[in-house]
Amino acid sequence: MYNSKMKRLLDILLALTIFILVSPVMLIILLVLLFTTGGQPIFMQERAGKNEGPFMLFKFRTMNSVKAPDGELASDQVRLTAFGRFLRKSSLDELPQLINVICGQMSLIGPRPLFMRYLDYYRPIEKKRHSVRPGISGWAQVNGRNNANWDERLRMDVFYVENVSFKLDVLIIYKTVINIILSRDVVVDETYLIADLNEERQADVVR
Repeated sequence: MYNSKMKRLLDILLALTIFILVSPVMLIILLVLLFTTGGQPIFMQERAGKNEGPFMLFKFRTMNSVKAPDGELASDQVRLTAFGRFLRKSSLDELPQLINVICGQMSLIGPRPLFMRYLDYYRPIEKKRHSVRPGISGWAQVNGRNNANWDERLRMDVFYVENVSFKLDVLIIYKTVINIILSRDVVVDETYLIADLNEERQADVVR
């Protein structure tokens, strides 16, 4: 039976194995980012985890701190570096999340961890996505990734939670690897990303 304890054990074993195998690549990325991001290679951001608990998600930094003429940070599109674009396209920017998995904050497979500010905007059934650990990749990511709208993404998250199994996890891992190799369903252009969930659903309320 594929229960939460078995899934957690597999997460630890696989995450540790992958971490050891890719550690030389991570070291090279760290060194490059040390020289291209002003000495801050790791990006940390608070996200909602299992049972809506907050945790700090780790990623390789893909943007610099360039400011606009008004003194505020420039747009994401302007701050995204060439190396950062490569990291996103190859999904290598996600590698530090192996640490989140090892520490028990995330799973290899599960709904992607989203912002804490979204919590008030989920519909009741969508809150099911927080009954499991969030994942580095998930059902929504291998079925459209950032191209899907919020309703579709969250519907796929709920589908995963209601149908989680060893077979489904293996399928998602397989499709994730294929998508990365083929650079399929990967959004690099920041102007193409959909609006924040809170902004989209606030607008729905206003209408």
